[in-house]
Amino acid sequence: MDDDYQKILAVKKANESELLKKAYVVGVGIGFRKQGGVKTGEMALVVMVRKKVPMQQLSAKDRVPATLDGVPVDVQEAGELRAQ
Repeated sequence: MDDDYQKILAVKKANESELLKKAYVVGVGIGFRKQGGVKTGEMALVVMVRKKVPMQQLSAKDRVPATLDGVPVDVQEAGELRAQ
């Protein structure tokens, strides 16, 4: 595995439980950043939310940072996730 993936994996492990406590967050993974629904090719920590809402509608504790420990974070709308 390459160094970028290993770094993102370490950041995911260190921050996943806190991220999952935030409003709307339903999952945390590793993937490619998207802009306008198109993958950019840049790997990122992907925070999946039920619904994207404007930053100003979230309390400070529920905001997902743009980076964590130098790793880019991409918030992607995933809808409601359910186990089957």
